[in-house]
Amino acid sequence: MADILTPALGESVTEATIARWTKKVGDPVKKDEVLVELDTDKVSLEVVSPADGTLEDIAFKDGDTITPGAVLGRVGAGGGAAAAAPVAAVAKADPVPAATPVAEATPAVTVAPASTGTTVEIKTPVMGESVAEGSIGTWTKKVGDAVRKDEVLVEIETDKVAVEVSAPADGVLSEIVAADGATVTPGQVIGKLTAGASAAASTPSAPVPVAVPVSVPAAGASASAVLSPAVQRTAAQTGVDTSTVAATGPKGNILKGDVLEAAKALAAAQPAPSAPAAPAPRGDHPREERVKMTRLRQTIARRLKESQNTAAQLTTFNEADMSAVMALRNQYKDAFEKRHGTKLGFMSFFVKAVVSALQEIPAVNAEIDGTDIIYKNHYDIGVAVGTDKGLVVPVLRDADQLSLAGIEKGISDLGKAARDGELTLDQLQGGTFTITNGGVYGSLMSTPILNMPQSGILGMHNIVQRPVAVNGQVEIRPMMYLALSYDHRIVDGKEAVTFLVRIKEHLEDPRRFLLDV
Repeated sequence: MADILTPALGESVTEATIARWTKKVGDPVKKDEVLVELDTDKVSLEVVSPADGTLEDIAFKDGDTITPGAVLGRVGAGGGAAAAAPVAAVAKADPVPAATPVAEATPAVTVAPASTGTTVEIKTPVMGESVAEGSIGTWTKKVGDAVRKDEVLVEIETDKVAVEVSAPADGVLSEIVAADGATVTPGQVIGKLTAGASAAASTPSAPVPVAVPVSVPAAGASASAVLSPAVQRTAAQTGVDTSTVAATGPKGNILKGDVLEAAKALAAAQPAPSAPAAPAPRGDHPREERVKMTRLRQTIARRLKESQNTAAQLTTFNEADMSAVMALRNQYKDAFEKRHGTKLGFMSFFVKAVVSALQEIPAVNAEIDGTDIIYKNHYDIGVAVGTDKGLVVPVLRDADQLSLAGIEKGISDLGKAARDGELTLDQLQGGTFTITNGGVYGSLMSTPILNMPQSGILGMHNIVQRPVAVNGQVEIRPMMYLALSYDHRIVDGKEAVTFLVRIKEHLEDPRRFLLDV
């Protein structure tokens, strides 16, 4: 028997939708004959038969979402029509009678025991370009537990992002091959489930009719709606029962925002908490605690040390009077938000100023590759974001082509994805320059470390009211220290100072970059 596998879908493509099967269970097939068509957000793909024989199993139906490496079905050497019939009958449930209220419907389904069900392998998905391995987190299910298709079973942590692995079908988790903490590679089998089986029917010696409760969406939601991994994770974190959530998605599906709104309502309905208990004595806590670093933290540590050891890093400082930017922002922030649907912050001004300075001083937007210098004629700006798991730097693409509103929306979306753990590898790669804002945490001055192989990084800091000399008079102005760390192997001191002076000039007179002068 040969597995029909989902092929690699291309860089940054993490899922596809089953468009249609060209064959049904029991049909004879030939090697390299097209069996199923897949649609992604970029291209359509055809999956061919791996061998001659009979199509014995279809694991995913038309319209299902699948990931690279998922087993779509199986081709047997022959006689598949008779063998596949019991399994096909198991997967089909009786429809809910029209007179039965949706919220209370629990139709019984007769299933075969786990031993006769179809075994489906759970594989490590393709984790992105240059990611060769990851670490298994904590399994959310144990062997023998019932699972639902697309339910998150385990999270694999790589040195860049965390990848969620979902159940490829309804059934019972029959085996965990890779335990918590194990190192795995793309395509590796990490577990197995018995499709179509129920938790109660995992070990009987003969087929037994078992009444299986079928989860039915709440009234008003689509019966075919599938909870996304983000919705499942949010529901688990907030304790919200998704069957009580009103769905507002375009297809009647529950969105993450729906769960958050339900969580707010649930919190508002809770009684006021009683007075907090006295803190536990210090003796109840160990004096020291050893915790293994996450892969992300190990990667951050390694890359920062590599950056120090590789580049000839130097930092130059300046300060900017933020009066003009703050006045412009205060004057137009309400109209800006009303027109563009996003708030006007400081980052868009800094990105515009940085892009203008990079265009004048191209060495700061370049990188060293061996004995060559690669000058970049595109401006992909990395924006450092602090998360619970560490610092990540998502990239705002083609910032030179974006308006202030486009920059603000892009940064807002990237920041939200970073905090929710939903960044893709494509969003973390390929930056040409980085901006980091320690000022949001109260930093007055710092020397940021280069994000290799980039040659420059700008550090923003806290805005502080300070006395400064203006036209021979002492005035109190909102001042910010600016720091540019640069690779002295490629950027000369004159270029670095000029670059930072240009940023200062643009911030103190924003009309310069608005007029491109």
